[in-house]
Amino acid sequence: MPPVASVYLQPGISATSSQRNAAGKTFDEVLAEQQGLNFSAHASQRVNQRGIALDGQGQARLAGAIDQAASKGSKTSLVLVDNNAFIVNVPNKTIVTAVDASAVRGNVFTNIDSTVIA
Repeated sequence: MPPVASVYLQPGISATSSQRNAAGKTFDEVLAEQQGLNFSAHASQRVNQRGIALDGQGQARLAGAIDQAASKGSKTSLVLVDNNAFIVNVPNKTIVTAVDASAVRGNVFTNIDSTVIA
């Protein structure tokens, strides 16, 4: 796989994580693809609405947590990364929804079979 920067950045142009490349994808989306993560339309909407940002290290931790859950046979997992919560369909490596740090406390997460704190 080519480095994320070569897929996303054009020479001489600086970019923020919210800018889109020629294919219409943000840097964060390209990075997630490189790590084998998928975001459902609902999860993408929640990430944008709630201002949830994961840097490369955070996305790597999320991907590692999903791999851990898969190694234990999990199907649907709650993954906590930097006080943000992600509900993940583990076999598909698809983030189903995302909850920001301010809304995590007091929520009840149902229909999960595991929790990973990354």
